[in-house]
Amino acid sequence: MAINKILNETILSLKDSFKDNDDVIYRDIVCRNKQTTKMCMVYIDGMTKKDEVSEFAIEGLIKYFDLDNFETHSQQEIEKIITKTSITIAEIKVIDDMNEAIDNILCGETMLFVDGCSKSIMVGSRGWPMRGIEEPATESLIRGPKDGFNETLKVNIALIRRRIKDTRLKVKFMKLGTRSKTDIALMYMGDKVNKEVLKELKKRLNNIKIEAILESSYIEELIEDDTYSPFPQIENTQRPDAAASAILEGRVVIGIDNSPEVLIVPAIMTVFLQSSEDYYERWSSTLLMRIVRYLALPITVLLPALYVAITTFHPNMLPTELALYVAASRAKVPFPAWFEATLLELVMELIREAGMRIIGPLGSTIGIVGGLVIGQASVEAGLITPLLVIIVAATTIASFAIPSYDFATSLRIIRFAFIILAACLGLFGIALGVCLLLTHLCSLKSMSIPYMIPFSSFVTNKDDLEDTIVRHKISNLVHKPEYLQKKRKER
Repeated sequence: MAINKILNETILSLKDSFKDNDDVIYRDIVCRNKQTTKMCMVYIDGMTKKDEVSEFAIEGLIKYFDLDNFETHSQQEIEKIITKTSITIAEIKVIDDMNEAIDNILCGETMLFVDGCSKSIMVGSRGWPMRGIEEPATESLIRGPKDGFNETLKVNIALIRRRIKDTRLKVKFMKLGTRSKTDIALMYMGDKVNKEVLKELKKRLNNIKIEAILESSYIEELIEDDTYSPFPQIENTQRPDAAASAILEGRVVIGIDNSPEVLIVPAIMTVFLQSSEDYYERWSSTLLMRIVRYLALPITVLLPALYVAITTFHPNMLPTELALYVAASRAKVPFPAWFEATLLELVMELIREAGMRIIGPLGSTIGIVGGLVIGQASVEAGLITPLLVIIVAATTIASFAIPSYDFATSLRIIRFAFIILAACLGLFGIALGVCLLLTHLCSLKSMSIPYMIPFSSFVTNKDDLEDTIVRHKISNLVHKPEYLQKKRKER
């Protein structure tokens, strides 16, 4: 919709669009002699840097623009005088569409409408209260940078550009959400990104039809390959160093306004078992930490199921003394092993959820005390065997060893499925479940990239294995993963 040349009609149209919005401010600028309105600035209170608009825009128009001889200037002359001499704010843009002007007002910009002009001038004035740059609570490190993303997209982009000072770092903006019109930024290295992945990502983002994008998880769910899979197919992080590292590898980072987390695609299984700290510690220390994480995978998924299967179907697999101890401890327990394990796992999930919802040190205190009290009381009451308490505790600790919260959550969900299979079929059920799980993982994809690369391919280049279970020395990490680009490139 074109902007009306008659200022009064333009303002009436704006007031109709912003009806019942008392925070929309209309600042008239009038001729000193005739007292007639010749310009009007429109902005939303609370989303604009009013001091800058007053000092560098309104004051300049009143001082340096000859309003008394306003009619003597043509539309082009007025536009030139305002943008080149009167307004000293850095960001200025001429707009000729009313809908675009309204969108800019809603985004925190100030729009200047001039009588007799069919165009409006956008004065860059975005400024709203924002949270400071703090260390992410969920991704804290012993050694490494302590800054983290906040809810302002431009700040997050600046944190990444601070780490990658290269003109080949590309930032592409788009808007999603028919009502929220949320700003989205795609960040990638132009010479390293996999063009097919980038094309597929843009296609999926353009196909999103939704009223509002309020958090990054909305986009994550709408663009992932398999929404029914419990495993995350898109990585998320609040750490600028992790996002910059992913960009330098050749992956694409998606920044979302109003969200302190960015999304990273493609994401394969190995990235969820890696931490930023792996590259800040000595490679020998990282070697041990990664081996521990991969050992934590089967413990998190299978340990309670193995207890159920062995105690129910295969007690002869245990050493004689241990078998007798287990049989004696279970003699007073009124529940079958599968119900006992499921019940204790659900109690641990309740304690974990309660601890997360309570802010501060009280949350962790409730988790520790609750686990100790409930476990001890259950054993003394004869409802749970002591061995199962140890197994569930070890399983819970193993799940905390996995860096990615989303990936650890998916493993906790699968743990219950394995308990059911063990209760029905014993070790055969566990073996069947492992086969089904590996089949699902091998068929899963992230942006059309196989999830289990480099383990699932028989033609994998050995260089792709240099940063998986074992992290080689920095000097030996020479090549980029082959799945990220067609040609081999150096780090």
